[in-house]
Amino acid sequence: MHHELRVFDDVNALASAAAEYAAERARRIRTRRTPFTFAVSGGTSPWLMLSDLAHEEVRWDHTVIYQVDERVMPADSDLRNLKHLRASLAATTAPIEAMDVDDADLDEACRRYADELPATFDLVHLGLGPDGHCASLIPNDPVLDVTDRLVAMSGPYQDSRRMTLTYPALARAHQLLWLVSGADKRDALAKLLESDTSIPAGRVHAGSSLVLADRAAVS
Repeated sequence: MHHELRVFDDVNALASAAAEYAAERARRIRTRRTPFTFAVSGGTSPWLMLSDLAHEEVRWDHTVIYQVDERVMPADSDLRNLKHLRASLAATTAPIEAMDVDDADLDEACRRYADELPATFDLVHLGLGPDGHCASLIPNDPVLDVTDRLVAMSGPYQDSRRMTLTYPALARAHQLLWLVSGADKRDALAKLLESDTSIPAGRVHAGSSLVLADRAAVS
């Protein structure tokens, strides 16, 4: 798919621009009966984005935040995306639909979360790993081939297993918003922009895609 690229001097400028963009998307549908649906991945840049977004003019009572992925970790772990998501949005009243990775039956938790997902997402944020992963769609993992479920578990990766939206779920996005920062992302970003399916991120398809990157990530 086609990706529009916008480049910024550093991660702070990137995050600020992302917050303005998300707020503008939310304002577009403020008179719609159904809420603004926004799915967010983990990572440093999205927490900066959300902290800025919390101070934008957004109808938080008309917004629902979803998780793109989550690590199977204790609830108080600094590696849990939900912990940072709640902290970043603490100044708002935005409801957050959390992935229940504390459930003893993770496959059942995946099914329940899938039932909570909207028919379409107004906006989905994705990051990009140096290995080309996005969400928790990890290179060479069986989760890449899941096409009959919206939510699934990855195998072990770095520190843990993870619950993640699958490609069919990401395809529900009207708009993708990629935030990419750091020189270690240069190769992966080049492949993403070419829709290179040798990396997991290159296999994502949705309505439209905007990539915000800092100069360090752009080769």
